[in-house]
Amino acid sequence: MELKSICVYCGANFNGDPRLKEAVENLAAVFAERKIRLVYGGGSVGVMGLLADAVLQKGGTVTGVIPQFLMDKEVGHNSLTEIIITENMHQRKKKMADLSDAFIILPGGFGTLEEFFEVLTWLQLGLHNKAIGVLNVAGFYDHLFAQMDVMVEQRFLKPSNRALVFNEGNPEELVAKMTKFDTVPDEVWFKDRNLT
Repeated sequence: MELKSICVYCGANFNGDPRLKEAVENLAAVFAERKIRLVYGGGSVGVMGLLADAVLQKGGTVTGVIPQFLMDKEVGHNSLTEIIITENMHQRKKKMADLSDAFIILPGGFGTLEEFFEVLTWLQLGLHNKAIGVLNVAGFYDHLFAQMDVMVEQRFLKPSNRALVFNEGNPEELVAKMTKFDTVPDEVWFKDRNLT
């Protein structure tokens, strides 16, 4: 699958971790080299701002999607290739998903996790067929993947659905795996609720 644009969900804060800064720079380089457009939440702050700046500095293209109320709070990025202003958060999320061929998750907080699980649930339900990758910087999401394993052990999550997410620490390897993504929705999910 050719990836022309990838939506990245990440934090509106940056914790100062040099490993995260390096991962952001490396991911930006992959985007620029492969001519992949970054689609993200349009902010100028935190990991979002670092990533957008890094892609732009490397000659890449960036589309930001941001609701009006956040633009009004002056957290919108003013130097993007394209900025799309929506009325609310729901429109923002839909637009970001519609514009993208795949999704990458970087470290973040509640908002990042909410966006991650939303697109992952949509994939599980067969509402889209786009790859989802977690750039697991310095083990940031190890506990989250451990929780998914508990969900499988306790039979709330099928192993086939647990396997829908790529978990990589290297941006180049992550994007390479995502280009080979191909899945068919598990029809059994709709026929019965036996999770064994």
